[in-house]
Amino acid sequence: MSKSLQAIRGMNDILPEQTPLWRYFEGTVARLLDNYGYRQIRMPIVEFTELFKRSIGEVTDIVEKEMYTFDDRNGDSLTLRPEGTAACVRAVLEHGITGGGQVQKLWYIGPMFRHERPQKGRYRQFHQIGCEVFNLDGPDIDAELIVLTWRLWGELGIRDAVKLELNSLGTAEARARYRDALVEFLSARLEHLDEDSQRRLKTNPLRVLDTKSPDTQAVLVDAPKLADYLDEESRVHFEGLKARLDAAGIPYVINPKLVRGLDYYSKTVFEWVTDKLGAQGTVCAGGRYDGLVEQMGGKPTPGVGFAMGIERLVLMLEALDKVPEELARQVDVYLCAFGEAAELAALALSERVRDQLPNLRLQINAGAGSFKSQFKKADKSGALYALILGDDELAQQVVGFKPLRGQGEQQSIAWDALAAHLATCVVQG
Repeated sequence: MSKSLQAIRGMNDILPEQTPLWRYFEGTVARLLDNYGYRQIRMPIVEFTELFKRSIGEVTDIVEKEMYTFDDRNGDSLTLRPEGTAACVRAVLEHGITGGGQVQKLWYIGPMFRHERPQKGRYRQFHQIGCEVFNLDGPDIDAELIVLTWRLWGELGIRDAVKLELNSLGTAEARARYRDALVEFLSARLEHLDEDSQRRLKTNPLRVLDTKSPDTQAVLVDAPKLADYLDEESRVHFEGLKARLDAAGIPYVINPKLVRGLDYYSKTVFEWVTDKLGAQGTVCAGGRYDGLVEQMGGKPTPGVGFAMGIERLVLMLEALDKVPEELARQVDVYLCAFGEAAELAALALSERVRDQLPNLRLQINAGAGSFKSQFKKADKSGALYALILGDDELAQQVVGFKPLRGQGEQQSIAWDALAAHLATCVVQG
């Protein structure tokens, strides 16, 4: 196949054998968010480029290097969304749903796009589930978001594989004072910084803190600490958050170098990290952005949220062998019919069973080969049971009921009793 007919590098197909795990993960998260009172919002994947420049920051790596930006036929500069918060803020502003101090607890799901070097766990089209909360300014909502994700890790069986890191960035004014002190300190040691950190020192100095360069990290040991520049409001907020996490029994570590890569964060920032995915260790991250709505033209509105990477969490479930066994089986019952009259009866019978057992996964394979070939397909499907309908069964208005997994003899089940029998054997386990 020619290269032009292949998927773009870093933008991957999710194949049928992979989608059951994706649907399981997405369904688990959606149910949990519903239970916590969050409502889903869906935004376009394309926005005006200016939206991301104003919200994320023009001198961030995302805006400078990673966005997929193009001019449309009207000459407007458009961008495939690189993250969801800015688009969500735009949506709530445009539709006025946070006006008058209305509390909004929202979540979304979908693809994001960044032009990065593809590797395991990092792709150019990737998928996120995000939450955004507006008009709540206390540490209790910060704690709720973290408690919610902690509960999710428990339901997925991966709590032992993740660690919570916390920091507080303070207000914009406190962060500006710290930035000045950090720039002064690092400028005097410029020759000891790696090339990327030297560039960031001029554009986004706080990002130097999360450098991977050992030489720069050695310099940072004696650098000013952000905690020493926190304002009292942010300090009280952060202590309140920690008290709530302690009360909930959620372990965490303070990471003073955690700053996140987006300009809009303030006060709380957090990351759930793992050592099970190699270099791509962050599986969920977020924090407060109390000034973002005002920065984008709205009234002062507290905001906080997070986003989690679906690809990375799916990889974790696979790596830790936390994929539910039932996902490997896409069919509960496989109905084999032989002969035209039996095929017609099989269609009617299967629909009658589906009416009574809507959650039953029943596959019908009428007229698809010999007895032997149909049974081979039934076994390959992973079904627990095969139903057999031929001329003899048709005459007696029964079906053959044959276990395909484990012990058990083939039985004949009357059509009228079939749904009840399947409910006992399959639906109720």
